[in-house]
Amino acid sequence: MAKRLTTHPKVTVLWNTVPVEAKGDGNLLKALAVKNIKTGKEEDIPVNGLFYAIGHEPATTLVRGQVDCDEDGYIKTVPGTTRTSVKGVFAAGDVQDKAYRQAITSAGTGCMAALEAERLLAEEEVHDATGEVHVPEPGYLGADKE
Repeated sequence: MAKRLTTHPKVTVLWNTVPVEAKGDGNLLKALAVKNIKTGKEEDIPVNGLFYAIGHEPATTLVRGQVDCDEDGYIKTVPGTTRTSVKGVFAAGDVQDKAYRQAITSAGTGCMAALEAERLLAEEEVHDATGEVHVPEPGYLGADKE
């Protein structure tokens, strides 16, 4: 893929360059101001479209060592779900989606995680003799962890 990109006649790779400002006329994008981080030189590049991807490293350092992650740092989930190796911990979006890493898949798996969390909470409810619902005490790890 890298070779196809660098040899494509309509693509110019700007190495060591970061975007500074998107410029337009109020309706359409017209140019992108960029800065070479090695030379400090800034220039405007005429453009009429922009796709901006933010990183490819999943932000999972908070949970590494606590839930199972793959060799690239993505949280492993049970296929077709957002469940992780720890009961009650769900992963959604680009911390577990290494294929697409797009906002729309994040929204979809975020909804899945919310529904799965709601189901788990419903399963964990405890009804006393009067029928009143109680939730586990803070710090309760689940009957399987006692």
